[in-house]
Amino acid sequence: MNDTRICVGAIAGSFGVKGEVRLKSFCAEPEAIADYAPLYTEDGKRSFAPVITQAIKNGFAARIPGITTKEQADALRGVSLFADRDRLPGLPDDEFYHADLIGLDVYDSGGARIGQVQAVLNHGAGDLLEVAGPGLKASVLMPFTKAIVPTVDLTARRIIVDPPEGLLE
Repeated sequence: MNDTRICVGAIAGSFGVKGEVRLKSFCAEPEAIADYAPLYTEDGKRSFAPVITQAIKNGFAARIPGITTKEQADALRGVSLFADRDRLPGLPDDEFYHADLIGLDVYDSGGARIGQVQAVLNHGAGDLLEVAGPGLKASVLMPFTKAIVPTVDLTARRIIVDPPEGLLE
């Protein structure tokens, strides 16, 4: 994936028997996902312009032009959807797209390199940075809070952290 697109959702399978899909939105305003169309597959070879038909449990039911059967909708299960970055809203200074954080180098407040951000996870209680590095026995999940991550410098491609005692041991 290139830096010009951001993952905004995924297709979770079919909804009903007439070709609608289950659409998961990763957007701050979930219903806005359709506003960012066209949405692309990760390889950029296919594009979709979903039209939300209704809210359902864990997402939306949506129509995608050209998808008319349950089988066609089921074949799209698991497809991640990417929007052009320039179609997305700008963010305040203290907010970031997850894609911008992945790959950043992580340093402690003393300037020692800890590792690199491998993923940004959210299991409902807030974002966690998965950090891996040569000095760590295993990946570390670090809460992405202002107290623990006081500095994010996208230009320098680095993050400064002040992890709680014992987190990196």
